[in-house]
Amino acid sequence: RHYSANACLLPICSLYGAAVTTVEGVGSTKTRIHPVQERLAKCHGSQCGFCTPGMVMSIYTLLRNHPEPTSEQMIAALAGNLCRCTGYRSILDACKTFCKESVCCRMKANGKCCLNQEDDLLDKEEKVSPSLFSTDEFQPLDPTQELIFPPELMRMAENQPKRTLFFHGERVTWISPVSLDELLDLKAAHPKAPLVVGNTGVGPEMKFRGVFHPVLIAPARIPDLNVVKCTDDGLTLGAACSLSLVKDILTNAISEFPEEKTKVFCAVLQQLRTLGGEQIRNVAVCCGNIISRKSTSDLNPVLAASNCMLNLASRGRKRQIPLSDIFADGVGSNTITPEEILVSVHIPHSRKGEYVSAFRQAPRRENALPITNAGMRVLFEEGTDVIKDLSIFYGGAVSTTVCAKQTCCTLIGRHWNEQMLDEACRLVLKEIALPSSSSGEKIDYKKTLIVSFFYRFFLEISQSLKKMDPSHYPGIPVEYTSVLQDFKTRMPQSIQIYQAKPSQSPQDPVGRPIMHQSGIQHTTGEAVYIDDLPSVDGELFLAVVTSSRAHAKIVSIDTSEALKGPGVFDVITAHDVPAANEFYYSDEPEIIFARNKVICVGQIVCAVVADSDVHAKQAAAKVKIEYEMLEPVILTMEEAIKHNSFFEPKRKLEQGNVDQAFETVDNIIEEEICIGGQKHFYMETQSVLAVPKGEDKEMNVYVSTQHPALIQEMVAASLGVPANRIMCHVKRVGGAFGGKILRTGLLASVAAVAANKTSRAVRLILSRGDDMLITGSRHPFIAKYKVGFMNDGRIRAVDAKYYINGGCSPDESVLVAEVSLLKMDNAYKIPNLRCWAYVCKTNLPSNTAFRGFGFPQSGLVTETWITGVADKTGLPPEKIREINMYKKNEHTHFKQKLDPQNLIRCWNECMEKSAYYSRKTAASEFNKQNYWKKRGVAIVPMKYPFGMGTHHLSQAAALVHIYTDGSVLLTHGGIEMGQGIHTKMIQVASRELNIPMSCIHFCETSTTTVPNACASVGSAGTDVNGMAVKDACQTLLKRLQPIINKNPKGTWNDWIKEAFEQSVSLSATGYFRGYNEYMDWEKGEGQPFTYFLYGAACSEVEINCLTGDHKNLRTDIVMDIGCSINPAVDIGQIEGAFVQGIGLYTMEEIKYSSEGVLYTRGPDQYKIPAVCDIPEQFSVSLLSCSQNPYAIYASKGIGEAGLFLGCSVFFALRDAVTSVRNERGLTKPFALNSPLTAEQIRASCADDFTELV
Repeated sequence: RHYSANACLLPICSLYGAAVTTVEGVGSTKTRIHPVQERLAKCHGSQCGFCTPGMVMSIYTLLRNHPEPTSEQMIAALAGNLCRCTGYRSILDACKTFCKESVCCRMKANGKCCLNQEDDLLDKEEKVSPSLFSTDEFQPLDPTQELIFPPELMRMAENQPKRTLFFHGERVTWISPVSLDELLDLKAAHPKAPLVVGNTGVGPEMKFRGVFHPVLIAPARIPDLNVVKCTDDGLTLGAACSLSLVKDILTNAISEFPEEKTKVFCAVLQQLRTLGGEQIRNVAVCCGNIISRKSTSDLNPVLAASNCMLNLASRGRKRQIPLSDIFADGVGSNTITPEEILVSVHIPHSRKGEYVSAFRQAPRRENALPITNAGMRVLFEEGTDVIKDLSIFYGGAVSTTVCAKQTCCTLIGRHWNEQMLDEACRLVLKEIALPSSSSGEKIDYKKTLIVSFFYRFFLEISQSLKKMDPSHYPGIPVEYTSVLQDFKTRMPQSIQIYQAKPSQSPQDPVGRPIMHQSGIQHTTGEAVYIDDLPSVDGELFLAVVTSSRAHAKIVSIDTSEALKGPGVFDVITAHDVPAANEFYYSDEPEIIFARNKVICVGQIVCAVVADSDVHAKQAAAKVKIEYEMLEPVILTMEEAIKHNSFFEPKRKLEQGNVDQAFETVDNIIEEEICIGGQKHFYMETQSVLAVPKGEDKEMNVYVSTQHPALIQEMVAASLGVPANRIMCHVKRVGGAFGGKILRTGLLASVAAVAANKTSRAVRLILSRGDDMLITGSRHPFIAKYKVGFMNDGRIRAVDAKYYINGGCSPDESVLVAEVSLLKMDNAYKIPNLRCWAYVCKTNLPSNTAFRGFGFPQSGLVTETWITGVADKTGLPPEKIREINMYKKNEHTHFKQKLDPQNLIRCWNECMEKSAYYSRKTAASEFNKQNYWKKRGVAIVPMKYPFGMGTHHLSQAAALVHIYTDGSVLLTHGGIEMGQGIHTKMIQVASRELNIPMSCIHFCETSTTTVPNACASVGSAGTDVNGMAVKDACQTLLKRLQPIINKNPKGTWNDWIKEAFEQSVSLSATGYFRGYNEYMDWEKGEGQPFTYFLYGAACSEVEINCLTGDHKNLRTDIVMDIGCSINPAVDIGQIEGAFVQGIGLYTMEEIKYSSEGVLYTRGPDQYKIPAVCDIPEQFSVSLLSCSQNPYAIYASKGIGEAGLFLGCSVFFALRDAVTSVRNERGLTKPFALNSPLTAEQIRASCADDFTELV
């Protein structure tokens, strides 16, 4: 068998005797690439490429075990992988090519083939729409060509006597015994030593919570702990059986035994399907859950409720106890003594008249710890509905699994009816007391889930009783039955539509879906990121020490203990900065090291450099800082408003006469909406390697950034040297999304100051937790608005105020505020408008640029009041949108000309492609027939202005060399962070020079080749660098023209040789001066943008009213992006941005404590979209026949626009919630904030259970 596993969790000592295959072993460009790697690359399944090796390993493992997997197996294999760039569709396209079901039709969810469907959605032009990749190119998957298990390991396993293994590390001893007796002796000698099998419990505790264990005992090789035994009354499973093995065993048992015996097995299996990803289940063991007694265990409640037995052993003693005993008094009085070992767990068969169920609700359906879960079992007196035995356990409620014991005792002898239900809900709420929690957890939601789960159990059992005896038991109303089905993740069906240009010369690559230049390197793991750079002689590792207070004076910094640590070289503080420790890009500074005071939790106070990453982190933990708190501590925007704490300037845009307009309207609404921030969660955390060159104060800085010129400038200023001594290099960036500009400059300066002080190379790679703590996020908004409108839906006046949480330093916050004002109209003409934006100064880490740059927030506000007007007038939201949309050539609210023709085309095409009206009818039909599940549909238009607002921010340069062998080296100032800019630049050069792309190479972006380059931001990279590359190529062609004219039949190589011999320069720079953009804030007018992108998205969702969970059923997107230079890359950008938008508007929640400490510091607490979150049907069409005279080859800058369209899911959810409230007669207006999580959805679907709470 092959198992995928997370390398970060797998202790190397546990791999004795195992064969390990890494991505390098699967295939490489030096040997041969594996079909998985080839298809993932050719299907455009990588963008930044940082997550790609993990994807390859998951798919490869599945194919080694199942060469022809089903799509269910494939989707399950990827549940444990995250990607922040692609939106998963292209990855799944590659996966589908291995699955055995035919994928003839990528559109229909109902399983019927498109060829015999009348209402086919694909019209003629789309039937011939070309695919983004060609399957004919793929090499076949040949299982006979795979690696074999190493024969020497086979021989070792057969011939060597099993012996105890001892491994000694610097601080830890690992012991792996081979017999139970030996294990019991070890446990008696080391009662505190944990037993480690999968390391999914102990590992994270040691890594994240600083728990230290000098001895670790690994019992996985002991036969008694790996037993699997079928007995008369159930299954006995050894304590070291992995969850994957348990899953397989239960699946087999369910198919072999009669249904009435397998109720427990089914309930446990139900929880196993969503517990972790496959990588976790392959190593984790269920007995680890039992021993750690964590309240987040999905298995403990159902195992406890089902009367599972534990087999324990200690020296000279064996005994059996019910698992429920461990949780008997609620706080988990552990009845297992320290020297006892859990040998196995016995899972019983269910009996006649016994029913068992398990439930969970998590922030994300898969691979997420639960908010609350439950296990429930009921046994009836034979042939009746009288309760003989009842068992209810909850997890996630308090610090461990709890039993609703009194409730269960009270209900014995009752009939299974509404009266019992009513009493049960009241009793259970009284019995399970939830502590008011500090970590921002919402208690009311947990309480609602506690009763909702019991109600769901009640419905399930009522249905089962009806099955047993329909004449006596009525069952449940038919419209309640759908809630008994949980949402499942299915392989999405997708379609991408773009316009091919058949008349184009086959040599010209522009407009074709060309694979990402680094695609193959991404999939083979050969793509080099900062932390892949080989170590430099004498290199040191840097760990930062950050503030634990939000606003305080630094009284003292004691580094004595840290300096004593093993391998520690030095501690770096503000005193070691040779020149600038503060940078003034506006009135207030950006700070490298805190000097006298700290202004947020996570601010860098000092740093430790040591000979290894581990030693540096250990020492950093020993630095003691004494603080004296300062007042006020401002964390929220409300507090900033109260203390008048703002960054200047405040901005305002106004047109028309707002006050007068309000007097003439029929209706006015006044509301406010809160929009949470969003963590960038790029896969490659902030990374820098600073290498002093040893003379002339020169330094090479290798850094993951969007703006090398700024890094060069900041590092030079902090070291007090001219910029020409700092060489900044960027090969590629593992995702950035706006988060790798100023923040990276400060971190690069930290590393450079350390390298300067120690004269050694210094490597700074932030851990995920530190990265999330230090770097800030997208700006949270509070918007207060007043909207005046007529009864027919025409909006006449808007008066709005945006409060924006800027954090503790200015960064780009004022610019974000300006953009949010300039783009706030979205697609609508508002005759009278006044809008203010205030940037709040708070004691949180400084918030920064993030894809969309203010528009995703102000656009959501606008769409919210559009739906508010719809609610008030009783007109459907799409009508309000149509009535108020820009219709003809007009001016925006800042007096820039606008031609909205393509906006209207996108809207109409999206309406038609999504079959909006018939789907809306179908959804309302569904809602009539289903009480606890509802569907919602929404369609949202978008106008996305492109531009930087300032002329000099869009200049660009390129450098092109032609070598005498005819090969071309190309470089420009743009940064590759997944958006395919280098691929597109090579396409541009290929067209201009009329040579194949294979002749052109891009090496790296560097301040040594292209100076003073602008940041790769604002979707402008291709636009501006493309112009510069084109300019350079045209210069070269002009020089070559006389030679070509002389020898028109010659080859490219002939011409280049001749040119060299004639001393014609074969190197040229290209330059683009930038767009003529400006904005006058005094007058409130200007031309800050060069052109507009347009789009529309229609999304459909289904919600579960009992839990608040939802499923994204379908999304259709139509985008006007001019003439795409590379449709595969551009559609990938649209889909990736859209899924990031789903994250922003429905899932990603940043939580701080009341002291300003970030809770959501990693993927455990902070959930980005996974495979289970993308729409089940996903279609993206590029608007045909669209031209853009302003940009290279009539294209448009596409990177950011798609993100806002994610709000179509937000409004589809709102539509579903509205239909719930209408059905229940809840007429008062309701507000929904972003992100619209399950908790908010559940609270808005008010019912008897929310009332109880």
